Amino acid sequence: MARKPGSRSEITGPRLREAALRLFARDGYAAVSMRQIAAEVGVQAGALYLYTADKQSLLADLMADHLEALLAAWATEAPQGDARARLDHFARFHIRFHAARADAVFIAYMELRNLTPGNFARIEALRRRYETELEQILRDGQAEGCFALPDTKLAAMALIAMLTGVNTWFREGGRLSLPRVEDIYVDMVLKAAGAAAGPPP
Repeated sequence: MARKPGSRSEITGPRLREAALRLFARDGYAAVSMRQIAAEVGVQAGALYLYTADKQSLLADLMADHLEALLAAWATEAPQGDARARLDHFARFHIRFHAARADAVFIAYMELRNLTPGNFARIEALRRRYETELEQILRDGQAEGCFALPDTKLAAMALIAMLTGVNTWFREGGRLSLPRVEDIYVDMVLKAAGAAAGPPP
């Protein structure tokens, strides 16, 4: 099938992903057809298959893109220092990164049930890599004697769920600014980790 004018791969590919991300977040993966995505992009439905194998692959690729970007961003600014300072930094990083990507976050967590087993394994492997980054901080804190946790793996998953929850209610221009939300959540995260009280946020 011939491509429409202006539908070069470097243009249509990103537009396809942006449209799919927006529609999946708004209407849900199951309710969105490839024909709807094509209409958003302005191409024939058949042209989409030049850029993705199918809707399932598109969903998995969107999730993977989000998680790979998350891991890459953390790798560039993973802090040094003691575990308490690193946990503080992790909490702030997680809130800031996710607050700027509401649609991607929603899809990455809410559409896991729609992945095929193979794609689920692929996405879970990426999620585990990120959870392991936090778990290592918690383990180090245990070793340093500054955290008290019965199970660092469970704690890592619980803290990530808590931090990601900011996306369900935070809106710019609301009662609290994002930096103030970070301060409050850091205090709660440190307390949840069993850290001794520090200076007030």
